[in-house]
Amino acid sequence: MEARAWDLAVDVVEEGLLDDQLPSLQRLGRLGQLGDMPAFIAELARELREPHSERFGLGVALAAQAREHAREREALGFAPREIVMEFLLLRRVLWRFVSARAGELGTEDFLLVERRLNDTIDRLVTECVVAYFDRATSELAHQARHDPLTGLLNHQAFLSELQLELERARRYGHSLALIFLDLDNFKGVNDTLGHPAGDKALQRFAGALRASLRVSDLAGRMGGDEFAAYLVETDEETVPRLLDRVHARVAELVDEGELPAGWSFSAGCATFPAEANDANGLFEVADTRLYEAKRAKAA
Repeated sequence: MEARAWDLAVDVVEEGLLDDQLPSLQRLGRLGQLGDMPAFIAELARELREPHSERFGLGVALAAQAREHAREREALGFAPREIVMEFLLLRRVLWRFVSARAGELGTEDFLLVERRLNDTIDRLVTECVVAYFDRATSELAHQARHDPLTGLLNHQAFLSELQLELERARRYGHSLALIFLDLDNFKGVNDTLGHPAGDKALQRFAGALRASLRVSDLAGRMGGDEFAAYLVETDEETVPRLLDRVHARVAELVDEGELPAGWSFSAGCATFPAEANDANGLFEVADTRLYEAKRAKAA
């Protein structure tokens, strides 16, 4: 079986193309159709010859190959049903291969190989299904915490992370700064350029904000054209340096045509523990300073 791995992989592809059992195969060339199936069959043959339970451990050869094969198929647009069906077709092809050699094996060895083949394919299908649901659950958890337009933390997730960071700051005696940002005349952008242009501008600004943060800092979209970020272990220069980086990146995006001409934002800052001792207090101080900054621009 190991020596015939390539031919057996081709047989699996042909089975999948028959009666359109795996529709996604139709979109691929032959090498794409085969993927890593030949190497996978060779490893499976070794498992049938010498079964080892550790081959199914996380990150170990056969199980890892099964999960990687499923991920690659999913990335190519295969539906979960097609991924499972491909393994079932693999069992059918291998069973034909084994059945054709029943006379060489003898009854006892033939039944042993049959059981090993069924058990192994069943375990591989289980591996792939579990891996798929793990990824799906992780993606849903990510979507629940992130703003779909900008990819930043959403309002609730940002507040939760801020609360946790404040607890750490109290415990270890660290400082923390909250910055509240608001885009200037964003309504005018939507009114004159349209909402798609407004959405693009929000995405570009969010990217500029994210890229300007340190690894330890976090940003979120609080709603509409309002953003927030918290910075940990700050000094008096930390916030000005961040805002300088954001302003510089915004200027670059305007020059590149990625943001509308005249694009700007205002910001207000509050620090823990000097100016407020909890999240609500920080937002109140930062919001007041944001309003003062916007009023100064309008004057």
